[in-house]
Amino acid sequence: MRRARLDNLAAARPRTARSQPARLATATSAAVLTCLALAAAWLSPVSSRAAEPASRYGSYQSDVDFLKKHTAVIELADDSGKARVAICPAYQGRVMTSTCTGPGGPSFGWLNRDFIESGKQDDVFNNYGGEDRFWLAPEAGQFALFFKPGAEQKVANWYTQPGLNEGAFAAATPTEPGLLLGHHLKLTNASNTQFELDVERGIRRLEMPQLGELLGAEAESALRNSRASWVAFWTKNKVINRGEPFTKQTGLVSIWSLGQFRPGPKTVIILPYAPGGDILGPVVTPDYFGPVPDERLKVTEQAVLFLGDGKFRAKLGISPKRARPTIGSYDFDAGVLTLVNFTLPPRGEPAVIHQQHLGAAPGGAFRGGRGQQLQRRPGRTGRQNARRLLRVGNIVPRRGAGQSRLAEPHARYHPHSGQARRIGALRQAHAGGRPGRSAPGDGAVS
Repeated sequence: MRRARLDNLAAARPRTARSQPARLATATSAAVLTCLALAAAWLSPVSSRAAEPASRYGSYQSDVDFLKKHTAVIELADDSGKARVAICPAYQGRVMTSTCTGPGGPSFGWLNRDFIESGKQDDVFNNYGGEDRFWLAPEAGQFALFFKPGAEQKVANWYTQPGLNEGAFAAATPTEPGLLLGHHLKLTNASNTQFELDVERGIRRLEMPQLGELLGAEAESALRNSRASWVAFWTKNKVINRGEPFTKQTGLVSIWSLGQFRPGPKTVIILPYAPGGDILGPVVTPDYFGPVPDERLKVTEQAVLFLGDGKFRAKLGISPKRARPTIGSYDFDAGVLTLVNFTLPPRGEPAVIHQQHLGAAPGGAFRGGRGQQLQRRPGRTGRQNARRLLRVGNIVPRRGAGQSRLAEPHARYHPHSGQARRIGALRQAHAGGRPGRSAPGDGAVS
């Protein structure tokens, strides 16, 4: 890696200020926050389980110390030492966890401690856990990257190719608040098309000014004036084609970002969507892995609500024409809010189809624009595992022939408070109210 590239990353800022995508992301983040009262009202009769203390998160320092016994860890921290982000280059450049209240604070990422401690590799999937990892799509279909050519596309045959599953991402010397990693990989899709790709992955801890660009000036003011603690980081993944040109006839690839978080009996995932008629497609596709019980899924006029207790295996998709550039969740027990902001491309660009079937024609694998995805499962694909987790992901569209580069930036943000009224101040500011005042419905399930 050239040092100049790293310096550019350290100086770079997410391209959000004053732009239309920035305004859309801010509005959608506001939609997530204004849905908290709806989520609380829905959750009250749905979740009869007793509250779990925030201590289930464990401490950030405990997780970092555990990781350091098994691999190298690079930390990005602010001047106060409270906002911290832990990255493991050897685990394919994953952001493993983060915290907002210093080493003794809660650890927001889910770590698969049993797997890491075993020291063994899994040819199906090296599931280390982690808040943010680089991945590629499509998962299934005629151009699938997770099924071998000629294999029946069922769970028993799902696997992760070595190019994605193994190998450390090379890291340049970190310069606060940024880090640049790189990797070269080779893949073959289900149609026997071979890909040779370079991956560049930038990770940057965000300061308050960049966070304000994502969330809006009033929300930034509310954060500054409240006692809520927060941490935010931004990743930008770039794929450069070093092989034959991408074509629709032989298959394209998409960048896929995934995160794994701790579930809770009173955690609700919030997926905002664009309202409108049937021409925009279904609001949500909930049946990738079979139907989702009504008590776990609710569609409101603004967002899809999904119970995040980690006890039911499911995967959701939002229609590309309805997709918004933010998804989020709120843990009503621990007072932890998670927002994920990501880029939306122009309408009409092709998006991946994930159902496990073969299209009748090459064009059948490319429909619509962009979708949001969320998976929540008790174990990992194809294997039984008692660990519970939340998995959140978003996918960037595939590019056609003649386009050799893909880029996908997005940001993850955690404000944390044990008292819901502090999150309420942020929500009120997002909705255009006065910062510092709690909004109706705060603490309904706290």
